[in-house]
Amino acid sequence: MQVIVNGQTKEFEPSISLQEVITSLQIEDKVMAAAVNMEIVKKDNWSTHALNENDKVELLQFVGGG
Repeated sequence: MQVIVNGQTKEFEPSISLQEVITSLQIEDKVMAAAVNMEIVKKDNWSTHALNENDKVELLQFVGGG
């Protein structure tokens, strides 16, 4: 199934969870916040939040700077 991750279309197995997407992209240690279709998903729910065809996922990381 297709999921749009940070503006890029990616192919995943059906019924994949948000946590599985993050893990498959090998960015689990970088992601601080996630939103699916413009709704924030709490980190505690990433492993149970199932994604659907054409969901739009935004994975955010906090960057320090000055």
